[in-house]
Amino acid sequence: MLCGHWRRRCRRPPEEPPVPAQVSGTLALPPSPASPDGGIKRPGLRALKKMGLTEDEDVRAMLRGSRLCKIRSRTWHKERMYRLQEDGLSVWFQRRIPRAPSQHIFFVQHIEAVREGHQSEGLRRYGGAFAPARCLTIAFKGRRKNLDLAAPTAEEAQRWVRGLAKLRARLDAMSQRERLDHWIHSYLHRADSNQDSKMSFKEIKSLLRMVNVDMNDMYAYRLFKECDHSNNERLEGAEIEEFLRRLLKRPELEEIFSRYSGEDRVLSAPELLEFLEDQGEDGTTLARAQQLIQTYELNETAKQHELMTLDGFMMYLLSPEGAALDMAHTCVFQDMGQPLAHYFISSSHNTYLTDSQIGGPSSTEAYVRAFAQGCRCVELDCWEGPGGEPVIYHGHTLTSKILFRDVIQAVRDHAFVLSPYPVILSLENHCGLEQQAAMARHLRTILGDMLVTQALDSQNPEELPSPEQLKGRVLVKGKKLPAARNDDGRILSDREDEEEEWEEEEAEEATEQRRQAKQISPELSALAVYCWATRLRTLHHGPGAPQPYQVSSLSERKAKKLIREAGNSFVRHNAHQLTRVYPLGLRMNSANYNPQEMWNSGCQLVALNFQTPGYEMDLNEGRFLINGRCGYVLKPACLRQPDTTFDPECPGPPRTTLTVQVLTAQQLPKLNAEKPSSIVDPLVRIEIHGVPADCARKETSYVLNNGFNPHWGQTLQFQLRAPELVLVRFVVEDYDTTSPNDFVGQFTLPLNSLKQGRSWGQGSDAWLLSLQGTATSTCFPRMGPHCPQPRSLSTSASSTPEGQKDHSGFCRDGVHGQMELIQRQEVKVVFRRW
Repeated sequence: MLCGHWRRRCRRPPEEPPVPAQVSGTLALPPSPASPDGGIKRPGLRALKKMGLTEDEDVRAMLRGSRLCKIRSRTWHKERMYRLQEDGLSVWFQRRIPRAPSQHIFFVQHIEAVREGHQSEGLRRYGGAFAPARCLTIAFKGRRKNLDLAAPTAEEAQRWVRGLAKLRARLDAMSQRERLDHWIHSYLHRADSNQDSKMSFKEIKSLLRMVNVDMNDMYAYRLFKECDHSNNERLEGAEIEEFLRRLLKRPELEEIFSRYSGEDRVLSAPELLEFLEDQGEDGTTLARAQQLIQTYELNETAKQHELMTLDGFMMYLLSPEGAALDMAHTCVFQDMGQPLAHYFISSSHNTYLTDSQIGGPSSTEAYVRAFAQGCRCVELDCWEGPGGEPVIYHGHTLTSKILFRDVIQAVRDHAFVLSPYPVILSLENHCGLEQQAAMARHLRTILGDMLVTQALDSQNPEELPSPEQLKGRVLVKGKKLPAARNDDGRILSDREDEEEEWEEEEAEEATEQRRQAKQISPELSALAVYCWATRLRTLHHGPGAPQPYQVSSLSERKAKKLIREAGNSFVRHNAHQLTRVYPLGLRMNSANYNPQEMWNSGCQLVALNFQTPGYEMDLNEGRFLINGRCGYVLKPACLRQPDTTFDPECPGPPRTTLTVQVLTAQQLPKLNAEKPSSIVDPLVRIEIHGVPADCARKETSYVLNNGFNPHWGQTLQFQLRAPELVLVRFVVEDYDTTSPNDFVGQFTLPLNSLKQGRSWGQGSDAWLLSLQGTATSTCFPRMGPHCPQPRSLSTSASSTPEGQKDHSGFCRDGVHGQMELIQRQEVKVVFRRW
């Protein structure tokens, strides 16, 4: 059963704010729909009932709603109504000025964390008038700003903290069947305009538009009449279920299922085992097949007889066990005992910024968000501040300033929430001796035992320690006395290259600070234990050759020059020493460069502007998607060997053929939720990011007006010379004849992290369906005969507003697209294996 019986519900009171897609934008608020005895009498609570939360007191209070004070500044404190919607997935909130309906809600699944008390920068600054017990902060994934709130009472604040925690936990624990049922019910509820639990043809047409399909009226009506067994121009109960079954019919899956199930149309455990063996599943046994049937089969009778129906087969394919990403790679699976120089390390540039590097705000929350994305190397631009307290901001610009000590407190509180492996603080020091000593004091007193202040006893002095040895520790990358002193006696900055680029633009007012910065305090120098900021002078071993503890910081321009002119020497250099690469100072809007070029040469600390979305950050997320998202990924062997002959500019002949056949997709998101007639014309593009000779992009043709179940049936093939470095990026776009295509969704992952397996003879790849509130589609690539890589993938993409483009250029100069920087909402894409 896809969604069970759609139970009859009472008619919605006209004053009740509608579900998310129909939220009223008026300022006046309706009365809360509570019964005299305090119970909730809202229609459509079946979703919460499925979650087992209809009787939960905290959730019931959230359904009634609360008037919470939203805090944005010292003077901006506004009372607003917040109310949990009956779908259990979204919260409606009041706005002073009516907006589009979709801008009056936020989704529970987009919440990163809920913090109690004054645990955000906003509440610490502006929440002094409210007791900490009454305050809470909702932190969102992606770029959405924190929501700082104060409740009328401490108990009401706790109800929201506990209620949101329960909803998030239940949502994470939902089975695939529950997600599908929840998704179907939510759309049915929204399309049923008069809430009578019956669907007229007009409501069916509305439903089709909601799920992004432009179906011919005659065909839609014929399908409607075939399901209208009562012949009353209304579908209800089993008739609605039959309509959905026909709408969701997947011939591609049925063909695969029939190939193994035979005429009886059910899979026995031995037949399922045969299917698993044909896919190259490791360690498949009859017991494993029986366990899958018990886990994913929806029909209890079939389950008792150890049989799997087509519905159960779909549930299995769409489960995490059917994902293209090797499940073993979702946890820490790599050797973490090698020197730091043997890993790619997730790194941030100008971490304190939340926007432009010219006039954007600085915030400690930017560090919290970076750590939540797995970042392990953050930057602190330190300048002289008032009252003897150093501050962090982008010098000589209009960016706001934050205290150095507040940032160190954020590091202490958030650096190891996601990953236990070491964090590197990259200090760009512009302070005088007195405030440098204050920096050292803050580092020692706030971080305590977290801070590495001396070399490890067991450490080999000839190489860097490993991430495993440095678990839970913080390293300081900074200037060192006396080793970092230049020939003229001047202390080198760890960002000297960038300073040279900006030299002509430096103001006279900075002269005194630059004079003071030529000195370094012994207290701060002593904290640079394993990461000495040093200018790169030579790539060759011998007298004056870099030592393992020395870290060079290079602009993207200089790094590219080294890659072109001394490719193999640069690779060998990076096999034993850390190199940090940062964006050009000319990127005024905080645009990013292509990080893949730097990874190709073994650069470990490839620093990007985490606040700026785009394909560059998509690649960074894909690179660090694996190994438990811990922020450390072991480099390929060719980049770790001291005598390696690898040169990214000359990788040799092709070694692998990657063949992907894209068949179909389903449930692609609408780009313009406010325009019912807006239907996407989807196409799929596959991009290969690796050494220059491997970089390629190919795409399917577009399908006109069909985001519900488009079909391509096209094969794309790539020749790969260095597959161990390849990232595969799958992009879905809405084709536009007169302007750049609109971005729908993307997913990026390392080629070597796809599950291994064999193709099915000629094979048939497909995009599958996953109904989870946000649209999810699934892809099945088949590898060619000479490719040892896995065969299949799938995507799930949440919607992105119309007009936001994806400029995925392959320009080698890394500057392409910086003037057309996109501002995308968070896009979640999940690949499936089958």
